[in-house]
Amino acid sequence: MAAPPAPATEGSPQPEPHAPEPGPGSVRREREDSRASRLSFCTKVCYGIGGVPNQIASSATAFYLQLFLLDIAQIPAAQVSLVLFGGKVSGAAADPVAGFFINRSQRTGSGRLMPWVLGCTPFIALAYFFLWFLPPFTSLRGLWYTTFYCLFQGLATFFQVPYTALTMLLTPCPRERDSATAYRMTVEMAGTLVGATVHGLIVSGAHKHHRCEATVTPGPVTISPNAARLYYIAAAVVAVTYPVCSSLLCLGVKERPDPSTPASGPGLSFLAGLGLTTRHPPYLKMVISFLFISAAVQVEQSYLVLFCTHASQLHDHVQGLVLTVLVSAVLSTPLWEWVLQRFGKKTSAFGISAMVPFAILLAAVPTAPVAYVVAFVSGVSTAVSLLLPWSMLPDVVDDFQLQHHHGPGLETIFYSSYVFFTKLSGACALGISTLSLEFSGYKAGACKQAEEVVVTLKVLIGAVPTCMILAGLCILMVGSTPKTPSQDASSRLSLRRRTSYSLA
Repeated sequence: MAAPPAPATEGSPQPEPHAPEPGPGSVRREREDSRASRLSFCTKVCYGIGGVPNQIASSATAFYLQLFLLDIAQIPAAQVSLVLFGGKVSGAAADPVAGFFINRSQRTGSGRLMPWVLGCTPFIALAYFFLWFLPPFTSLRGLWYTTFYCLFQGLATFFQVPYTALTMLLTPCPRERDSATAYRMTVEMAGTLVGATVHGLIVSGAHKHHRCEATVTPGPVTISPNAARLYYIAAAVVAVTYPVCSSLLCLGVKERPDPSTPASGPGLSFLAGLGLTTRHPPYLKMVISFLFISAAVQVEQSYLVLFCTHASQLHDHVQGLVLTVLVSAVLSTPLWEWVLQRFGKKTSAFGISAMVPFAILLAAVPTAPVAYVVAFVSGVSTAVSLLLPWSMLPDVVDDFQLQHHHGPGLETIFYSSYVFFTKLSGACALGISTLSLEFSGYKAGACKQAEEVVVTLKVLIGAVPTCMILAGLCILMVGSTPKTPSQDASSRLSLRRRTSYSLA
């Protein structure tokens, strides 16, 4: 009876029978980790709702702010250019500042990112309302709108950077992050559709035929108190969405730190991290390509209403065209998410190019049927141009983390610097293009514009976006793009060790 144990102890290869026990345990843990990394439908929807206010406000300013400043506030085009440029630059400059302070902030009971989102909410709502307010004085209106547009863009950045970086803290699973991003884009676009519809319907009465009679000679139109009041109401409706949606975000989404990640020492300083991330080739290529693409989309949106109002006989179709753009964007977002998963992100980028021939067609044949077709295709292209970079960013971050062994905090640097560069490109594109209206002789508040203005608007709606989209796509197609990390156990565990989601 004593003999069997002796060979068992003496033959040291015999620990083998105990080896299978960790196997099932590790498989069990893996399954638990996999289940824990899955996001519920409610979490994804609430996460998407959190971004709705910024998207509604961005959509309203993209489509209507220029028209409001030029025709309701009646600011000269040169000053409007300064307002748009200054606001976009302030938003861009706020991105690295936001990344710096968020990176250094301490974790609270609600996390590290959520307090920033909630703290900015009331101030953004106020800044947005006063952006559409018509002050009683006229000589300093340019300064008024520059101030509040800069405040709005800066505060919106301090809201958006932690909100978008929250994607990395929802789950370590790349597929679930892509799914959450798709939900976010769909919910945001649906919210944008509702918000822009309400905003457009409210302010549509302020632009009825420009309140011009056909027999009246070109000249400025007096500002109607009713027109200004309509913009106040629309601004108040959009401003209220900030506290409502932020509350739902806080209630439905929790930051998930990775408790298994060992302390990896202090992270890099913000400036050192910024220098390191901007030298990462996949990130650099993605940023440069979307500098052109996002600027093209912003120019297309900003000049659609002005083009319909002053360069064609489509002023009665403005609201319908804006709705067509937004509806097609909302409906095509789930389709594009399927295309991303099925054919890859690089292939999906070709969907952006669909905007090119139709933008040229609208400039050449500005009729209602053509305009609606262009608006529909434009919305489809806009959907993929918005979804693609936010879907690629987590892959770029993972690719960077798998190649480097740095401490925590780089997620916000990636997200904030990406938004910084895209906003800066939008600022330059909108500032220069609006300044071109001044050179072409645009008269603020005039019922009829000169032929040079009409030609300039056609170039801005057709040739400019076309060139920028083609340039961006050429850059994006060069070289390889980072692939979604492998889902096998060893890669997941390696990724969890190397990627410190300690922003939470």
